[in-house]
Amino acid sequence: MTAAPLPRAILFDLDGTLIDTWRLYGESYQRALEPFLGHRLTDEDVARLRPTSERGFLRELLGPERGDACHAEFRRHYEELHGALADGVYDGVREMLAALRSAGYPLGIVTGKGRHAWEVTEREMALGPFAVVVTEDDAEAPKPDPRGLLAAAREMAVSPAEVVYVGDSTVDLEAGRAAGMRTAAVLWPKTGEGEAERFVNRIASLSPDWIFRHPADLTRTFARWC
Repeated sequence: MTAAPLPRAILFDLDGTLIDTWRLYGESYQRALEPFLGHRLTDEDVARLRPTSERGFLRELLGPERGDACHAEFRRHYEELHGALADGVYDGVREMLAALRSAGYPLGIVTGKGRHAWEVTEREMALGPFAVVVTEDDAEAPKPDPRGLLAAAREMAVSPAEVVYVGDSTVDLEAGRAAGMRTAAVLWPKTGEGEAERFVNRIASLSPDWIFRHPADLTRTFARWC
């Protein structure tokens, strides 16, 4: 961690950072892909494929035409399964967002999630207002390409150097660095035995400016009156 100056704006990754949708995405991909692949992927198969976006991932896997058709099925499954399989907002995240808003920070989201899936999530999870939301449909390329992050900074009229991008993956940290932003890695989704420690070791070469174990740690760092 550093004692760097506070940012003027904060951008967040969404899935795996603010909300837990691992089971929802896994099942939605498995159901959508099964007719196209002729077999059902396992959870481990989906994890190995490492999707960082929706349509782009499916197009790369199946080709443009079949990928678009599969994405339509994925969107349908995502909406239908959301109530049963979305595991909600991580503990402490709502309080963190409320405190940052009270402290006057413009907040935004840059996600590989498609616009339709974001609208479902926004409706069901009610994360509150954001100054900007950049989805896969708005970005020229998925993370770690930095253009989605740079578009969000322009929308907020803040220079990239004055933004911190908060995420839970190496892809998030790579994108933040490529955009010229400071970065923060979060550990609260890493609940498996040794998972947080392995992640910290994996991201050491990316030198995140902050590593936060709990949402309250982020709040105390950026909203120092808390």
